[in-house]
Amino acid sequence: MSDDNAERVPLAHRVPDLGALELLLAVARHGSLGRAARELGITQPAASSRVRSMERRLGVALVDRSPRGSQLTEAGALVTDWARRVVEAAEAFDAGAQALRGRRDSRLRVAASMTIAEYLLPGWLIALRAERPGTAVSLLAGNSSSVARRLLEGEADLGFVEGLSVPEGLDGTVIGRDRLLVVAAPSHPWARRRSPLTPAELAAAPLILRERGSGTRQVLDSALSECGGLAEPLMELASTTAVKGAAVSGAGPAVLSELAVTEELASRRLTAIPVEGVHLRRDLRAVWPHSHRPTGPARDLLSLTRRAPGVF
Repeated sequence: MSDDNAERVPLAHRVPDLGALELLLAVARHGSLGRAARELGITQPAASSRVRSMERRLGVALVDRSPRGSQLTEAGALVTDWARRVVEAAEAFDAGAQALRGRRDSRLRVAASMTIAEYLLPGWLIALRAERPGTAVSLLAGNSSSVARRLLEGEADLGFVEGLSVPEGLDGTVIGRDRLLVVAAPSHPWARRRSPLTPAELAAAPLILRERGSGTRQVLDSALSECGGLAEPLMELASTTAVKGAAVSGAGPAVLSELAVTEELASRRLTAIPVEGVHLRRDLRAVWPHSHRPTGPARDLLSLTRRAPGVF
C-alpha cells in the first residue's frame, strides 16, 4: 500500500485494537501464548488467531512459536514498546472518563412542577439518598412550562410535569395519574349544594387558579374549552400552597390536585364539590431532552418513581 493510500484508510483499519495490543504485552510478560491467553480470559486458539490477524494487518511477524514457548521477534519487541505506550494512554483515557462519570454522578439537578415537587418528590429523593448517599440533589420547582425551559436550556438533568402531553422538544414517560378536584371552604355556598356542578357553571365561576403555564391550568382550560373557557380568575397564584391557603380562608373555590388537599378534606377545612360531565384527570410525567435518555442518578431516580406506590 502506498503512503498516499495509507493516509486515506482510517486509522482504525490500520492499527491493531486494544485487545490485540494487550495480548502482545501479555506474551512479552509470560513468554507463552497459552499463559497470556489465560491471563486475558480467552482460549489459546483465539489468542493465536488474534496474533495472526495482527501480523497480517502490520505486515510483519511478531511472535516466534515453538515447543519451548512463544518469543517476540525483533519486530515484535519494537511493536511491543509502541503498544505499551498506546495501552498506557488508553488507561489514562479510561481514568479520565471515570473521573467525568464520577463528577456527573455526584450531582443531580431536578426540575419539577409544583404539585410533584411538594407532594411526591420528597419521598422519592429520600429513597434515592439511601441508594446514592454521595449524590447532591438540587430541586428547581416551577410550573410545567418552566420545567420544560430548564431542561431545554441544560439547567436540569430530569424533569417532572403534569399536563396533557409531553412538552415540545422533550421525551417522557407517564409515571402516574392525578385527579383535579373543585374545592371550597365549608362556608361557601357550593359546599351546601345537593346537585353536582355542571361544566358551564364551573366555567362561569370566578375561581382561585394557578397561573397560565401550570399543568393544572392546562388541564382545566382544555376541559372547559367547549364551554367558552374559564371566566376571569378571582385570584391567579403561582403555587399550589398559595391557592390552597386562599381556598381554606374562604376567599373562593379553587381547582387543585387531589394530592394537595388530602389533609384539608380529611380535617374538613375544605369540601370537595362534585362536578359532572367534565374530565379532570391528568398524567404525571418524567421528562428529559429529546434523545437524551437519563443516565446515572437521573436514571436511578426515574427507576424509583416506577417502583414507588403510584398515583393512579
